[in-house]
Amino acid sequence: MIDVTVANFEEEVIAASMTTPVLIDFWAPWCGPCKSLGPILERVEVAYEGRFKLVKIDSDQEQQLGAAFGIRSIPTCILMVEGKPVDGFQGALPEGKVKEFLDKHLPPAEALPEEELALEEVTPEAALAKLKADVANDPTNESARFELVKALLLEGDTDAAKVAFAPVIAQTAIVRRFDSLKRMMDATDFVAAHAGAESGGAGFDAKIALNKRDFEARFDKARWHMAHQEWTAALDELLEILMRDKTWAEGMARKTYIAILDIMEAPKPKVADGQIPPDDPVVATYRRRLSSVVLS
Repeated sequence: MIDVTVANFEEEVIAASMTTPVLIDFWAPWCGPCKSLGPILERVEVAYEGRFKLVKIDSDQEQQLGAAFGIRSIPTCILMVEGKPVDGFQGALPEGKVKEFLDKHLPPAEALPEEELALEEVTPEAALAKLKADVANDPTNESARFELVKALLLEGDTDAAKVAFAPVIAQTAIVRRFDSLKRMMDATDFVAAHAGAESGGAGFDAKIALNKRDFEARFDKARWHMAHQEWTAALDELLEILMRDKTWAEGMARKTYIAILDIMEAPKPKVADGQIPPDDPVVATYRRRLSSVVLS
C-alpha cells in the first residue's frame, strides 16, 4: 500500500498501471467506513501477490485528485488499467465482494504446486516443460499461455510460439499481454522478411539522419532491436517517436513500447507472506519515462 499525492500520482498510478492494475482508495481520517475498508484492501493486496497494486489518496489533503475523479463520497475505489479508470465501487464492501470486483478485471492467479514454493533452481528446460503442462491442463490459463509463448519466442523457436499462440490469437484485441506477444512476433517476422535487416541498423540511421521525423525508419529500427531482444535500444527509439508525435500511426509506438515492457519483464519472484516482490529497476525506469512523455 502506497500513499499517493499530486507529486507522485503520475509515477505510482499512471505509469504503474501500464503494466499492473492499480486500485485507488479515496479515504479520509475521519471516515468510519474508510477505517473498515482499509484493512480489508490491504489484506487482499497481500493475498493477491502482486496481481494488483493498492494506493491510498487522502481526499481531504488531495482535493485536486478527488475532483479529477469526480469523487463525491468516501470511501470510493477506482481501478486503473493502462492509465485509465475502468471500474470502481463506493462504500465499505466486505472482503468477498472486494475480491469479486477485482476478479472481474485481473488476470487469474497461477496455480503453483506446493513444492514450487521452495526456492530451488529450475532449469530452463524444466520451466518450459511445466508451462506446456500448465497450458495443456488448462487451456484458458492466460498467464501460463503468455509465459509459454514468451519463453518460446525468447528461445528463438518462433514456429512453436505461433502454434502455442494460435488458440488465443483472436483475443489480442481484449487481452493486452496477448497483443504484446503478437507485436513481438510481428517484429520477428519483419526481420525475417527483410534480407538486409541484419545490417539494417546503418540504413535506418542514414534515413533518420536525413529526417529526424522519419517515423517509419525509427519504428523499423525499434522492431529490429526488439526482434534481437535489445530491449532498451528499442524503447529509446520508440521514445524518440513519442516525444515528437504521441499519436503517430494510431498509437503504434506507444503500444509497441508497452509490449516490450511486457516481454522483457521477468515473472515476479516468490517472496514471504506480507512482502511485495521488487520491481525490475529497468522496467520501472522506462515506465516512468513513458508516463512522462505521454502526459507532457
